[in-house]
Amino acid sequence: MRRRVYVHVGAPKTGTTYLQNRLTANISTLAEHDVHYISRPLFTPNLFHFRAALDLLGRTDWRGPIAKSDGAWDHMARRIRRSSGTVIFSHEILAGAKPKHVAKLWRDLDVGNSTELHIVYTARDLARQLPAAWQEGIKQGQRWTFDGFLRRTQTEKTWFYRTFHFPGVLTTWGADLPPEQIHLITVPPAGSDVPRDELWRRFALACGIDPTWGPQEGKRSNRSLGIAETQVIRRLNRLLERSQRPGGTYDGLIRVMLAESVLVHRESDRVRVPPTLHPWMMEQTERWIEWAEQSRIAVVGDLADLLPPAPDPEAIWHDPDKVGPRKQLRAALDALAAMTEEAARREDPATTFGAKVKRARQRLVQK
Repeated sequence: MRRRVYVHVGAPKTGTTYLQNRLTANISTLAEHDVHYISRPLFTPNLFHFRAALDLLGRTDWRGPIAKSDGAWDHMARRIRRSSGTVIFSHEILAGAKPKHVAKLWRDLDVGNSTELHIVYTARDLARQLPAAWQEGIKQGQRWTFDGFLRRTQTEKTWFYRTFHFPGVLTTWGADLPPEQIHLITVPPAGSDVPRDELWRRFALACGIDPTWGPQEGKRSNRSLGIAETQVIRRLNRLLERSQRPGGTYDGLIRVMLAESVLVHRESDRVRVPPTLHPWMMEQTERWIEWAEQSRIAVVGDLADLLPPAPDPEAIWHDPDKVGPRKQLRAALDALAAMTEEAARREDPATTFGAKVKRARQRLVQK
């Protein structure tokens, strides 16, 4: 039994969550066409793919609900080997894989024998990708300033930079594959006159499937925060030393509730790269585009989509590291109100424990 496996390896902040949600929303319809987005009982498909990716990479230091990721990759590999047709395995942290991780995937999936492997990578212009990456790091517990993040990125010292550098990522993942089995998808530029689901159409074409097999839109998430809201979360991270604590309660309250449910809906100045960074972004992108053209990999979309737009000379750039105290205060008060309401909804542990003791005593008396 031979199958085609499309491993979607990222990059982060390129619409990966949207694509994964769309795969999940259409999981049954796709299966009718022998296209499989592997799931597992008791897990959402996206969480299962996340755990499998963590396990494949041997990561034990990632934040969030991942305490028992061991064994997830073996389970995923078994499910893939039992499948026919087309199988899609997707998570953006796979962009950080090393050659030893790729070699393990080849062995476990019997690549070259029963499995034909394809690598899929979605890329976005750096002008949008860098602010999104900084905010994602803040949501996950980091404390770096935007300026510090950009300076480290320019010296190629951040994990995000390494995952955005698609020549490096695709050289690692596609070292032993013919170029036609390496697929680079460009994310449509912001404000372009393309259909709303153009990214899905490009992804489906790269994976050799009909886009109409996934008609349901799926949830669009991972919206960006404004500069005031991002600074509130960053300062909370510093006060709580959140980067030194495991996930769980802090992650649920700060990342899930505040950052992704409450503060994301406030109107605030968006995070944008400084105009002075444009020459560096252009230089990087032009080199990467040249690599894509010379490598003859399969490109879906237009490589020009990856060029960062020139700074608008009429636009005023707001430094994300210098937000007025009043703006931060208003965002902080909204965060405090949300935290207070959440605390009021939760049961008082002391009261709950006392009620349990009282009920137990009553049952003993009745006996």
